[in-house]
Amino acid sequence: MATNFLRRVYTSFATNIIDVPTRLLAFMLFLLLIFLPLAQLGSYILYMLTLANIMAIFAASWDLLVGRAGQISLGHALFFGIGAYATALLEQFYGLPPWITMPIALALGVLAALLVGFPCLRVKGPSLALVTMVIPLIASSIVLLYALAPITGGASGVPVSSFFPFLVISQQRVAEYFLTLILLLVSGTILYKIANSKTGIVFVSILDDELGSKACGINVTRYKLLAFATSALFATLAGGLFAHVVSGAGPATLSLGYSFLIIIITILGGIGTIYGPIAAAYILQILDRYVLTISVPVPLEWHLLIFIVVVVIIIIKWPRGIAKFVTDKLRDLQKARELEERGKHVWKTYRKKEKQPIYED
Repeated sequence: MATNFLRRVYTSFATNIIDVPTRLLAFMLFLLLIFLPLAQLGSYILYMLTLANIMAIFAASWDLLVGRAGQISLGHALFFGIGAYATALLEQFYGLPPWITMPIALALGVLAALLVGFPCLRVKGPSLALVTMVIPLIASSIVLLYALAPITGGASGVPVSSFFPFLVISQQRVAEYFLTLILLLVSGTILYKIANSKTGIVFVSILDDELGSKACGINVTRYKLLAFATSALFATLAGGLFAHVVSGAGPATLSLGYSFLIIIITILGGIGTIYGPIAAAYILQILDRYVLTISVPVPLEWHLLIFIVVVVIIIIKWPRGIAKFVTDKLRDLQKARELEERGKHVWKTYRKKEKQPIYED
């Protein structure tokens, strides 16, 4: 019994992972991330990678909303800030542990998405983008009000304890890294499954032709709200994790800077892919916080300029995103291998057809 079970597990793993180059690459990268702490990288690098995990969740949530459902949001930092402030205020005023404050924060984020999404979805395109951009600006102004300073902390924000206050700082970094990595794996899997499910197909149909989707009997408003709520859920999760990792929730979590950051991450990785923003979050985090800060320290005034130039060059070189470019190459490799396994004649025929020029009318 045990032997047959292990044989079936190995066969399934070999068929679904090893024989698919894209999945094999993702599996190897995930194993690398699991074993990274064993390399004694230091607290700062683990802290940097933990923030990359959080930004990956945040960017993937935005990718589902925009890349799949086509709802352009420039104010996604609203849900990020709600997650940070909700868990911070619940801890400060009620003394609740993170394991209770986080689920409550997620519920508040979804509720906010429904309240904000319903009126916002009455507008489309650039108008929707402008409306969503204004909302976090209003929220950040509210938390800075002098009358609310005793509650929101004003410009200094609200302090938050660590997820693991009983550990020393080096052990906290390792524990936070693994916690955010596991949540990234779960969040990324759920978002990818949703994007490739029947619901995801409906999202894409609304993106391609909203009027046609209505004609087919699809309740467009309901699916748009579903996309808003699902995206907000994971954005709120990222905000709550961020507050506990950096030990505070401040007005910066509601700033447009975070909204624009995840847009850059998503476009750089490949919009509409879910896995693209996850990969790009690590690339940008390592470039920004390690290469430009530690490996090749540059003056602060040049830091942002170099960062922008590198990002622009990458986007020009791979307009569909880095992850999309890599997966396309791996799929070409898989196609070539399958043809080669079928015989030399088939492979030569395929190569001959591939080299033939294509003429369009």
